[in-house]
Amino acid sequence: MPASPSTARAINDRLALQLLQRDGPLTATQLKALTGLSRPTVADLVERLQGAGLIQVVGESGAVRRGPNARLYGIVADRAHLAALDVRTGSVSVVVADLLGATLAEGSLPIGSGTRTGPAVEQAAALLERTARAAGSVPLHSVGVGAPGLIDPATGELRDTSGLPSWHRALVRELQQRLPATVLVENETNLAAMAEHRAGAARDRETFVLLWLGHGVGAAVMLDGKLRQGASGGAGEIGFLPVPGAGGLPSAAHCDGGFHSLAGSAAVAGLAARHGLAAAGAVPEGYADEAAAVDAVRRALEPGQRGGPFLDELADRLALGAAAVVSILDPGCLLLAGAVGHAGGAALASRVEERLTAMSPLRTEVRAGSLGDGAVLRGALIAARDAAQDALFAPER
Repeated sequence: MPASPSTARAINDRLALQLLQRDGPLTATQLKALTGLSRPTVADLVERLQGAGLIQVVGESGAVRRGPNARLYGIVADRAHLAALDVRTGSVSVVVADLLGATLAEGSLPIGSGTRTGPAVEQAAALLERTARAAGSVPLHSVGVGAPGLIDPATGELRDTSGLPSWHRALVRELQQRLPATVLVENETNLAAMAEHRAGAARDRETFVLLWLGHGVGAAVMLDGKLRQGASGGAGEIGFLPVPGAGGLPSAAHCDGGFHSLAGSAAVAGLAARHGLAAAGAVPEGYADEAAAVDAVRRALEPGQRGGPFLDELADRLALGAAAVVSILDPGCLLLAGAVGHAGGAALASRVEERLTAMSPLRTEVRAGSLGDGAVLRGALIAARDAAQDALFAPER
């Protein structure tokens, strides 16, 4: 069925606003060329968006001023503010940005493993409120939250998952009750994939799998430009994948014995120690093992370090999990992301690709993610901006 006039206007408005966000500021003539709309239609949408306070004249184009046709239009970036949270097992990071994604304020806070749920929630919520105040008086419109664990696709809520702090779920509920803003929560690996797709190493790919290598391991599945969460929100829980060499089998409650036991940062740090690239002995608790794994990978890549055997064995391990994903989904492209994947860069990616080529007839390009550990915050901010657009640019009723 043809779109109603109000829906057609909303579609045109959103297209123009997306172009202004990506390529702006733009003149009406440039908007006409980029959208393919008629001159009267562009004139109407420009007037409508100005009247709604969404765009404004920000200058003129060209060395010679030519009146109305030279006016440059840009997004009113401070119409609303957006926030993104990266909620980890032992910390919270916050970024507040305007509608164009420009960072206005940021902050982070460690939260000790012994902190009780109530104080942990209050500390995290207070951090967001302080950061929002530091960004200015403009109210928050949307807040994107990235957290480990499963997101219930029916309710959009973070599910109770063993091994993760209870304050994660309590924080999301507290923010939803405490803030006048829309609060969205998504799995951290899915948000990283969204960020790499929009602004990172997968901008030219509509189908790919992102393999997150950090304290834990996970995967995000992007098919035809859409994230696939699965029936229960667990698509990509690759840490539970049974693989050879893991020394056992995982259980419904714990991923020990699964791919996590080969590719999680504690396992990578232990592998590095056996190759003389890290201190032997017990792996530190918490995220210190992630720092140790990252440091080992970086040092293995330094000239003269003789890190080749360690990187080869690490690539062997990663290829086991990657081959299972590739054989089922045939994504054509695999990104190595997270702190460890980012540290390994192209050198580790090429090793994994070589092993996948030998193991599978399905051609798969392996790339390193380009956004590093900040991909989760970037993805959460994109989710918040998308939500704001859906609300601000909705069809008239």
